[in-house]
Amino acid sequence: MTNSGYQTTSNIEIHDCYDQPPRNAEDEIGYPGLFPFTRGIYPTMYRGRLWSMRQYAGFGSAAASNARYRYLMGQGQSALSVAFDLPTQMGYDSDHPLARGEVGKAGVAIDSLADMRALLANIPLDQVSVSMTINSTAAILLAMVVAVADETGIPRQQLRGTVQNDMLKEYAARGTYIFPPRPSMRLVTDIIAFTNREMPKWNPISISGYHIREAGATAVQEIAFTLANALAYVEAACQAGLSIDNFAPSLSFFFACHNEFIEEIAKFRAARRLWARLVRDRMGAKDPRSWQLRFHTQTGGSTLTAQQPNNNIVRVTLQALAAVLGGTQSLHTNSRDEALSLPTEQSATIALRTQQIVAHESGVANTVDPVAGSYVIEALTDELEARAIRLMDDIDRGGGAIAAIESGTIQSQIEEAAFRWQQDVESQRRIVVGVNAYDTEPPAQTPIQVIDPAEEERQIQAICAFRKRRDPPAISQALAELRARAAGTENLMSPIIVAIKAGATLGEISDSLRAVFGVYHSNS
Repeated sequence: MTNSGYQTTSNIEIHDCYDQPPRNAEDEIGYPGLFPFTRGIYPTMYRGRLWSMRQYAGFGSAAASNARYRYLMGQGQSALSVAFDLPTQMGYDSDHPLARGEVGKAGVAIDSLADMRALLANIPLDQVSVSMTINSTAAILLAMVVAVADETGIPRQQLRGTVQNDMLKEYAARGTYIFPPRPSMRLVTDIIAFTNREMPKWNPISISGYHIREAGATAVQEIAFTLANALAYVEAACQAGLSIDNFAPSLSFFFACHNEFIEEIAKFRAARRLWARLVRDRMGAKDPRSWQLRFHTQTGGSTLTAQQPNNNIVRVTLQALAAVLGGTQSLHTNSRDEALSLPTEQSATIALRTQQIVAHESGVANTVDPVAGSYVIEALTDELEARAIRLMDDIDRGGGAIAAIESGTIQSQIEEAAFRWQQDVESQRRIVVGVNAYDTEPPAQTPIQVIDPAEEERQIQAICAFRKRRDPPAISQALAELRARAAGTENLMSPIIVAIKAGATLGEISDSLRAVFGVYHSNS
């Protein structure tokens, strides 16, 4: 074998030709559904059931978002994935001064239980899985879902879905944090404990490599930082008194899929194998379900270009295919126009059709793990795993994921990787079609989704009207009880649900927690 001089985005040298399997390939490949799950966590994979097609959507009002969800479900989407606007993510009601100009823009605005009722109207919560991309206010939004289910008579035990609830990556890569890391970790474990007890079909956390990758990390860093964060959550839950085999099977993960097709397939295989070993051998889990890395994939938003946006359909197709060949459990495909705006209905439909064509026309779902035994796939899987282990060992020596985030170590490594990528693009060492090569095409007039500015005023009017209908003493009592519990050590999910049902808003509950926990300010 000779080196081609080409390196992947993780700086792994690629050979011209792989003419023999890695030395340990026979031992490491194994069988689907068996430890270490290199070939997938289920014996039959998509032969038994296709991945969940979960298109991420949310904009404007709860009613407008509900209409988009029901449209996508009518087109064959099998699960919901909710995007929230920035004020909702940051714990501000829509009429807060800091919310001005952002209401309903990056996702749907949810201020109150009334909004959550409208968001989930005519959606059978005992039949449809609901995923919510929410972190700092995850406990509040989950409490709203529980309150809606309680009102409609749906047992909590029947609720299915996921709340992202991954705070560590917010400090490392995304930035929608409110509280300092330690109280945020408490909220994370409170959600894990609550769902473990009352919502056994619900995934209490989706540990996200997606945002780490989107911030500029390499594939190796995405694996290492995500799994290091996951270990921190497992350790925190165990310290809170939970048994690992009682909650680990409900943990889920969330990865990006970028354009380096072969490396991305190998990345998923390496992450799955490494997690199985860590949970079994390091954390001592006995249940094979605890060893399984179940993950959702989203195609890479940062790989989309505003130039020649129709090229993004091809990029998303390749990324979707890599995610499927890598064994994902659910998938979101980005729309062609997302570098310009929120996706139009037509673009969202094309993105969903992309998944359906991969599922029903490509043939890749007809056999389990079609790429197993490929010399290059197996070699890259080994190399990605080995490099991720070395990076995780460095994090361990520095005191673990929380310490690495507090010191800025992880953030600086992501920033360095992002800078190297930008240098490669600007020097044309890496080609981005339509951006730094083949860019002679005139700009296209692409229709974009525009949020009606009047939506913000309507949302503000709605929250003001909602407050006038409430019982102020009941709300004051509920919020006082929440602050008292937050100052102690009790699980906060129950008092948050009580406050929601009493009529407290997302902003009021967030402010009550701010008063106890304080607010985090990054040093970087």
